[in-house]
Parts: sequence; C-alpha cells; structure tokens
Amino acid sequence: MSSTRDDLFSDDRFDVTPGTTPDGAAWLASAGTYPRSTLALWEERPAAPVVLPCGSAFDVVSAPALFGRRMLDRLWDEGPGSGPVAVLRGRILMFAAPGTAQRLPSLLRWEEFSRTDGIPPLLCHGTGDAVTVPAPMDRDAAPPAPSGSRWLVAPDTRNPWLPGPEVMLWAAVRAARAAVRISIFPHPDQDAKVYDVSRRR
Repeated sequence: MSSTRDDLFSDDRFDVTPGTTPDGAAWLASAGTYPRSTLALWEERPAAPVVLPCGSAFDVVSAPALFGRRMLDRLWDEGPGSGPVAVLRGRILMFAAPGTAQRLPSLLRWEEFSRTDGIPPLLCHGTGDAVTVPAPMDRDAAPPAPSGSRWLVAPDTRNPWLPGPEVMLWAAVRAARAAVRISIFPHPDQDAKVYDVSRRR
C-alpha cells in the first residue's frame, strides 16, 4: 500500500526536530526528481542527510560560517528574515529564491567598490547544482558532530518565503559593514541565537 507525504511524516511516527514540520519536509523533497523516494528514505532513516538539486524549489547561497552568521543576523535583526538555513562542514547554507544563484554574482560585481571589501567569496548554487541538506527528522535528537549538518532555521511550510538576490546582496553588504564594528570580544550568547520564524515575510 502506497503512503502519502503526510502519513510518511505523521507526528506519531517520528520525533520532529524543533522548528521542522511535515510540510517543510515535503517542500524539501519536492526539489528532487523523485520526491516520494526521498520521503520514503526519511521514513526508513529519519536522520539521513540527502543531496537535492537546486534551481526549481530553491537556490542556495553558501558562505563561510562566521560571515554567514553575520548575514543571517542582519536578515533577522534589520531585514525581512530568511528562508531555511543550514550548517554544513563549516559553511552556512542560506536557501534563496530560484534564480538567485544566477543574479547574485553579477550584483556583487556591480557593488565591487569599497562597500564589498569585506565580503568573502560566496558560493551560489542554482540550476545544474546540488547540495547536501540535513535530514528534517532526528529520532535521537542527538547534537551533530562539529563537521556535521544541522538546521539553524528549519523548513516549516510547503511554500516558504525565500529571499531573492537583492535581499542577499543587502545582507552581505550589511554584514561586511558590521564586521568592521564588531568587538574583539564576542557576545556570550552568540551561539545561542534564536530566530523567530513568525516574523518571516
């Protein structure tokens, strides 16, 4: 008997990672060619990360961890919020609107004067690329290894708001400016930042 997306992720069968919802998992799976196979994999192995193609449901902007956190802070403290955001192998993966990967590099080149001196190279993944994403479920709720993957802002809807290239450019420029003003003493709670997804547009 075949299973639907909703009953594959019914709450009585899995413990959902905080902030992640069955709808968010279904949205992630929709990026792949065979979404039902992805959902079936997660049914069997709830903590398995998967490789998903970019360009249809989302693009991904990948930044070094420190700069990516600064971009994320700008998006939430001063901007419209963010789409889903993950950590993978020391980089921040910010999920963006399809087309962002094609447009953002040219916007960064156009802003190449002193305003972008502090922006490190950003990796933009779009059509033809694929990224490894954390599993939406974790039965054991164990903390990931330092080099492992996890969600900072987990997917929580089938139609998440995703920032476009202009918003990502704005966040990168603001993060570069803020880096100049940051104290050498980090805020004691910088690793405990909580993003209120109810504010997201």
